[in-house]
Amino acid sequence: MSPVDLVYEQGVLSWPGGAARAACGKAGVSTTKREGDHASPAGSFPLLRAFYRPDRLAAPKTALPLAALKPTDGWCDDPVDPNYNRLVALPYPASHEDLWRDDGLYDLIVVIGYNTDPVVPGKGSAIFLHCASPDFASTEGCIAVSRDVLVPLLGLLGPGSTITIKP
Repeated sequence: MSPVDLVYEQGVLSWPGGAARAACGKAGVSTTKREGDHASPAGSFPLLRAFYRPDRLAAPKTALPLAALKPTDGWCDDPVDPNYNRLVALPYPASHEDLWRDDGLYDLIVVIGYNTDPVVPGKGSAIFLHCASPDFASTEGCIAVSRDVLVPLLGLLGPGSTITIKP
């Protein structure tokens, strides 16, 4: 399977042979992304791995590394914590996002390799491609598409796949 490159630009996520409505951060797309600024980071990034809610959907087909979410999964967003921008087990003492959400937005998550190698404290964390809300409300900095788009899209992704987020 050849790597697939996704492109987000002005409310649309596109890939070879397809495109769909998408949401980005409340503050738009930024070339100077910082923790808590509600912006999506501009640039090209690898798609690293995916998580899914096993109580809500079957394991999707993908060549990306895939894991079932657990209620104890979180993602550290505290810039002073040594696990900043990493998966953590809950309860966790530092600031974090719960990945097991009631609203369905994280039923399927693809980890975008933004600020991951190396992790720079304060540069931004928890940047994912995930399920959009029904009204396509802006995100905290992620890119979001409908679950009906994301499930089959995952089948196109694998090692070497990227996302380019354009300002």
